Amino acid sequence: MTPTLLGRWQTRIWLLLTVGVLLSVFFGSWFETIVFDGFVTPFVVLFWVGVLGIGWDALYNVVQHRRWDSDWPPAYQLFAGIIEGVFLFLLIKTDLVPGVPESLPAWMFWVHYSAVWIATFLMTQGPMRILFPQWRFRGGQLGRHPATRE
Repeated sequence: MTPTLLGRWQTRIWLLLTVGVLLSVFFGSWFETIVFDGFVTPFVVLFWVGVLGIGWDALYNVVQHRRWDSDWPPAYQLFAGIIEGVFLFLLIKTDLVPGVPESLPAWMFWVHYSAVWIATFLMTQGPMRILFPQWRFRGGQLGRHPATRE
């Protein structure tokens, strides 16, 4: 499946609002014992992952269409996830991300970010294809595609 830009956005937002929020509840309760306002911090990081991800997806869409097969293999997704994480971490450490304390320990960020990223990646590789079979054939778009009659 080659996702459309709208499909990328829908999938990213859907997975962050489901899988990401569930994992952030777990991490929030864990962080709360270590960092002041720790319960809120994972949700703010998740929000910024989503906001920045909208822009990243637009860039990935351009890069994807320049490839001869217009494909985006899982290895590229892994590389893109690492780049996104490093970029967001650097923004946090330079105090450019509102709502996330600059003092957030690096290991906390990376454990939370990695868990959410791996979980959402695994969801796109298996369960999304089973739970939403139309998702694969509509460029990653959830819901009814306007060009189809159902």
